[in-house]
Amino acid sequence: MQKRHLIIANLILAAGLIGVFVASFKKPGAGGDPQVVRSLNLDKDFTFCGEKFPTDNWDVRQRLDAELLRNVYFHSQTILAIKRAHALFPVIEPILKEEGVPDDIKYLAVAESALSNAISPAGARGVWQFMRDAGDQYGLEVNTEVDERYHLEKATHAAARYLKREKERQGSWILAAAAYNGGPERISTEMKKQRAKNFFDLNLAADETMRYPFRIVAIKEVMEHPDEYEYVIEKDDLYPPLSDYRVVEVKGPVPSWGDFAVEHNTSYRMLKLYNPWLVDSKLTNKEGKTYQVRLPK
Repeated sequence: MQKRHLIIANLILAAGLIGVFVASFKKPGAGGDPQVVRSLNLDKDFTFCGEKFPTDNWDVRQRLDAELLRNVYFHSQTILAIKRAHALFPVIEPILKEEGVPDDIKYLAVAESALSNAISPAGARGVWQFMRDAGDQYGLEVNTEVDERYHLEKATHAAARYLKREKERQGSWILAAAAYNGGPERISTEMKKQRAKNFFDLNLAADETMRYPFRIVAIKEVMEHPDEYEYVIEKDDLYPPLSDYRVVEVKGPVPSWGDFAVEHNTSYRMLKLYNPWLVDSKLTNKEGKTYQVRLPK
């Protein structure tokens, strides 16, 4: 009798485990339909800034396939990127247009930081992941109190100018993107050494740079056609732009940003969210610069 009860208990446990296993393959919010993990269609044109990826080349095709698979099935990061894009692209796109660079450049910011104020192990910071020296070179103020690599508008202008220069230097936007990741001198040197005619001829030791343009175009593909890859994101779930703000000019020192926030009827947290480039709790401002500080209305 006890043996029979044990068998029944084991059967019930096994059925429960099977149910959990099957449920793990259901897509949340999709009516319980099972998720389908499949190979992707590469029989279409893939371009970056108007430059076509030669997918008739088997090596190019396989490298692009790998990056598409990584991004299509990296669900959490892809959904976050789509949500954040709704908040940040309306800021980035007009600046790229003003600077005279293609709109596709915005996908570099996704590849660099997933549109977050990230900090890399090497010390690159912000949405565009500028190193300190490059930030200085392109007019971004970087010190212990102010770090404009976190200033989205200023950093976007700087990134556009950097990429314009590299496009002129390297001869293509794809190579300019590779230079943004791997360094201009390295790309130029390897192009000459290897007698390469384009990026797809290059064989680089740095795997990250070899993957970089493919990763950008894969991100572009998924973000422009989320429905094709079964991403369902309701409009209300997209992150809103921080556009409802007022500007306060600061021309002198600020002993405490906490006190400043209270005086202006907001919190220190909100002050930092609207002005992530203010990286200290105070502002010395010995040079008497004028800063545009944003505060929520």
